Amino acid sequence: MPGAVDIQVLDRILISIAEEMGIVLKRSAFSSNIKERRDFSCAIFDKNAQLLAQAAHIPVHLGAMPDTVSEIMQRFDLEPGDIVITNDPFKGGTHLPDITLVSGVFDRHGDRLLFYLAARAHHADVGARHPGSMALCTSLDDEGVLIEPCLLSRNGKLLDDRLGDICLRMRNPTERAGDIRAQMACLLRGEKRLHELLDRYGHDRLFGLVPHLVDYGRRYMENTISEIPDGFYEFEDFLDDDGLSSRPVPICVKIDISSKRAVVDFAGTAAQLGTSLNATKSVTASAVFYCFFCLLEEGCPVNAGSFAPIDIKIPEGNLLNPLPPAPVAAGNVETSQRVVDVVFGALSNVLVSIIPAASCGSMNNLSIGGKWPDGREFTYYETIGGGMGARPGKHGISGIQVHMTNTLNTPVEALEQTYPIVVERYGLRHGSGGAGKYRGGDGIVRRYRFIHPCTFSLLTERRVLAPYGLYGGSNGKRGRNILFRHGSSAGEDIPGKCTMEAQPGDILEIRTPGGGGWGRFDS
Repeated sequence: MPGAVDIQVLDRILISIAEEMGIVLKRSAFSSNIKERRDFSCAIFDKNAQLLAQAAHIPVHLGAMPDTVSEIMQRFDLEPGDIVITNDPFKGGTHLPDITLVSGVFDRHGDRLLFYLAARAHHADVGARHPGSMALCTSLDDEGVLIEPCLLSRNGKLLDDRLGDICLRMRNPTERAGDIRAQMACLLRGEKRLHELLDRYGHDRLFGLVPHLVDYGRRYMENTISEIPDGFYEFEDFLDDDGLSSRPVPICVKIDISSKRAVVDFAGTAAQLGTSLNATKSVTASAVFYCFFCLLEEGCPVNAGSFAPIDIKIPEGNLLNPLPPAPVAAGNVETSQRVVDVVFGALSNVLVSIIPAASCGSMNNLSIGGKWPDGREFTYYETIGGGMGARPGKHGISGIQVHMTNTLNTPVEALEQTYPIVVERYGLRHGSGGAGKYRGGDGIVRRYRFIHPCTFSLLTERRVLAPYGLYGGSNGKRGRNILFRHGSSAGEDIPGKCTMEAQPGDILEIRTPGGGGWGRFDS
């Protein structure tokens, strides 16, 4: 039986390899969304598609990627040098802009498959009806090019025709191809480091440790769940609307804690929608796993074993488990955030000293596209942070990406150098955090002036329904999206989900929500 130190050392080594894969991807990428915002994730799996290690990248990617790798394992008999590409949301994907590459790692002789490597990155455009591929749509076809799992590289040779066919159906194909090649490079780095690990440990020692690492993750999660009192815990929250009507969309959860297991049931949640707010089952699972991972002590292993004690039940045809070909672009970025809010809300019934108030509850998605005077197309996408919910004993953090996103902001200098946009204001939205014994974090104000005609799309939430406070704390302030037409000092509030045309001199101001407050002033 290996010791805890041996298991922990292996866990740290595997995580460091995944982190290094991400560094290679970031440094090799073409688009600002990947190289600046770091909207990507890398992970390592065993030969049975069990997650062994993930870098601290994007939570909504990492809980879903095991489903993608499992799908590819069943569909392909990979050989050394093969790489599979896909973005299918209903085969372990999230939404179409998230393109995933998967490769196998074999022994030095190429005889035995030992690991899988995966790299998922959000591409700034995948050929959707609207530039940036992050607009509210009513069909999956309008959201972009669907890439069924297929070989991108065979025996180490890139299939140029296939790459060209994929990228030429998207805006800015040179940038798309550059980002995909960067993903390929990061897989090669992971393969190199795993071979070095095999040389150092030897096959028998390394694969003698792997089952114990996975089991350690399982036991750690079981022990964490066992500390929650047995019982049923419920919560309900709402999306502002479906983007077409003004009716709120309910998300309901009931969590059954029994001994060392948790059953998370979303019965009562709205049926799947006709717009992009649907979240695939993989995305929903990512959000649930994330909430329980937040309960773990820092430094504990997170792997396939960590998922095992958590059962997730979602009826088919549900908002959180839609049937294909439902549109899903916003489910990954917005609905996932509300899943976190309801799971934490349910747990707040019993974990009073742990659970925070609701954070801003939106990734505040903005995509912009247009043409330069010479006819070349540009596309840009970013998410904007907001206020973190206040916590027991601490105020919420202001101006930060929270929960299912873990990206950085796009620096103003990088944005203005690359695109015909001027950022006139970027700062905290003071006073937007909810009051309480501990204050919610403040949101952000980001103000853009357009230099050339362009199309912009917004996918934002918490513009109608505010982030909730807990235990007597006040709600955070709702977000606002305001458009100032050129020459006008009076701005108009625009919907949380919309696509609009902008002319030179027009200004878009996004005010993101603050976090909820925690506790009464007099408590």
